[in-house]
Amino acid sequence: MAVIRLDRMLSGQGVCSRREAGMLVRKGAVAVNGRTARNPEQKVDPCEDVVAVNGQPLIYKEYLYILLNKPKGVVSASSDPRQRTVLDLLPASLRRRGLFPVGRLDKDTTGLLLITDDGDFAHKLMSPKKEVYKTYAAKLDGPVGKREAEAFARGLILKDGTPCRPAVLLLPGDGSNTATVRICEGMYHQVKRMFEAVGRQVVELHRTAIGNFTLENELPSGKCRELTEEEIALLRKNAQDSEKEIC
Repeated sequence: MAVIRLDRMLSGQGVCSRREAGMLVRKGAVAVNGRTARNPEQKVDPCEDVVAVNGQPLIYKEYLYILLNKPKGVVSASSDPRQRTVLDLLPASLRRRGLFPVGRLDKDTTGLLLITDDGDFAHKLMSPKKEVYKTYAAKLDGPVGKREAEAFARGLILKDGTPCRPAVLLLPGDGSNTATVRICEGMYHQVKRMFEAVGRQVVELHRTAIGNFTLENELPSGKCRELTEEEIALLRKNAQDSEKEIC
């Protein structure tokens, strides 16, 4: 990996701001390979050099991959001057510059949301061309049946004339006002607009999976954690497998 400035590495890893990083270095609180650093502009190789802050080694991560169980009432954005965002829910240990939500969930939609600073990873998961399906549990204002499922499978035309790719509508089988939807797009309010096109209103919407990666029940609403290496690999494989199917 290319070498970078020491203060940039510290701020990029969420230790502190660039200005605060300079102050830490000048105070002698930062060491590189066991030697106290004095120059914030010192060049380091994040993958080779051992950097410690106040005696604690800094584990370098080029990118962060975070799983959030999104609650209602927060917007899927990196920043907003008037509303609370999903990034505001992150603990200090997981905050750093460049993070953004992978795709969007409506303000009142809950469930699985990924947050990262890896743009290529996000693109491969969210691009309709990759056909990575997202799964939602929907509570409706009335039951749906075979007719609606067939309409979803054909590819709906929304009320404003926008065409949708074929989607999967799974029925509960008990006549209840619930259904499971799988789509590979992410248009504005898409699932809600799809149900409106077949005469139903969404009362509640919860995303449960992206590809084969599912939101575990143990993660409470509003809480987050880092993805494991195995989970990141699974999500990457989902995107690669979908790409192969398209080709």
